[in-house]
Amino acid sequence: LKEFAGIAAGASAPESLATLAFLYMYLAVSTKHGDVPSVDILVWSELPTGAGLGSSAAYAVCLAAALLTACGAISCPLKEGEPTARWTEEEMALINHWAFQGERVIHGNPSGVDNAVGTWGGALRYQSGKITPLKRVPMLKILLTNTKVPRSTKVLVAGVKEKIQKFPAIMNPVLDSIDAISQECQSVLEAMPANPSPEYYPVLEELFDINQHHLNVMGAGHPSLDRLCRVTVSHGLHSKLTGAGGGGCGITLLRPDTSPLAVEAAKRDLCACGFECWETSIGAPGVTLHSSSSLSTQVLHALADS
Repeated sequence: LKEFAGIAAGASAPESLATLAFLYMYLAVSTKHGDVPSVDILVWSELPTGAGLGSSAAYAVCLAAALLTACGAISCPLKEGEPTARWTEEEMALINHWAFQGERVIHGNPSGVDNAVGTWGGALRYQSGKITPLKRVPMLKILLTNTKVPRSTKVLVAGVKEKIQKFPAIMNPVLDSIDAISQECQSVLEAMPANPSPEYYPVLEELFDINQHHLNVMGAGHPSLDRLCRVTVSHGLHSKLTGAGGGGCGITLLRPDTSPLAVEAAKRDLCACGFECWETSIGAPGVTLHSSSSLSTQVLHALADS
């Protein structure tokens, strides 16, 4: 496929990997589920690539849903007059399966977490290869910051693996501690909807800080992310990297009572570092089929200009 598409061996540019994933998924889905008809594929995204936001998984999930729908392997759930619709659990499992294959083409040996979140949405627990949706989690406000430092998930994952193999007696306890942080975080998140006490937020902030230190020890940090953490803590906010690290993005937890002035001051200082910031929230639906009437003006313009 690389030779057919004119992609050099070892090429790591997002555009090359995206093309390769598309060709593989188009042919594999056709072979397994029946011919996919001739189609024009337009990809439009607001997610920056190589920033730790799961842009490749979002791409793979949408591509899998489109190809499977086009060849009739899954239904077209959108009824007349409805703005959006989602597939059945069984159909989403099939979407997730093929999205994971696309992620393997792009990343080599991904965990499957990103494509699962892209498929089902919400929050998921990942442990020992098993992915479990969390049924009750609160909506958390965050500040998302892109350091604009590009990095390769494949390269970073390989580096962490090498360090674990080199220093197993040191790194395995670090991994155990990260697992304990995740379990503590899950307990806090699941307790919050029934008892929305502000006392939970200092605990989450401490978990952010501890997790970030551990990720630095594992080799996933970067000076740009250290700077992000220093800037936000100067405004009383707590941050950690997201994704594979090595640059990319960081998330900053915003308490419900966080002063808008503090957030604006933090955003101003982060932008002065050359970073890009968005206020957003954690938790959203997964892959969804939209009617053209439900699309935003910006998306419609992008489609019309193609």
